[in-house]
Amino acid sequence: MNWHTRYTQQAKWSRDLRAYLFHKVGLHEARRVLEIGCGTGAILSELPDHIQLQGLDIDPAALAQCRIHVPTASLIQGNALQLPYLDNSVDIVYCHYLLLWVRDPIQVLLEMKRVTRPGGHILAFAEPDYAARIDKPDELIPLGKWQTESLKKQGADPGVGARLAALFFEAGINMIETGTIQPVDTGPSPEEWSREWEIIESDLQGALADKDIQKMKHLDQRAWARGERVFHVPTYFAWGCTCHE
Repeated sequence: MNWHTRYTQQAKWSRDLRAYLFHKVGLHEARRVLEIGCGTGAILSELPDHIQLQGLDIDPAALAQCRIHVPTASLIQGNALQLPYLDNSVDIVYCHYLLLWVRDPIQVLLEMKRVTRPGGHILAFAEPDYAARIDKPDELIPLGKWQTESLKKQGADPGVGARLAALFFEAGINMIETGTIQPVDTGPSPEEWSREWEIIESDLQGALADKDIQKMKHLDQRAWARGERVFHVPTYFAWGCTCHE
């Protein structure tokens, strides 16, 4: 699995939303911007290089790639539950497909709030709700259930997106805007479809017979080819700010 390719694909899904929110929070006027769970740098690499870019990830292999893709960024290996940054030290902090993977998302948000200066901004760009996933034709519904169960077994919380606004509230972050990312109208390219199925096959290996996985893969391919495929996972964002007394 080429993880940078995967993270770049995920970044594409939220690109329009990020452009909108970064404009709203005044990205170009920011001095310090921090990404929690920066991975290989798919998003950090798109940010203006006049900003002091900072990134944190728990995976040293991902950080090694991030140093290649964003050589100007200051990168630290660490845990989002206990950020190794000073209080009030950044103007904007954000995460992207992160909170579903942490055991205590409120603690992560509290840490993001702690390191953000008064009046700064906290952004969660993309958190899915697999409980509300839609698969059409109906013969592909089992695929969604299998993938959701796989995420749970991997330690993820596949329904965290639906609770994102509540998590911001519990962390004491002042909510400005929240909602769902608008789905892309066009289907995946052949390359994107192949990459997605590479992940699906890896996730389901050992949990299902290979013949069942390949059957779903064939049905999925035929449905896309006939223009009958509907695949939608509601994915939520939240934008909040700090107001220290």
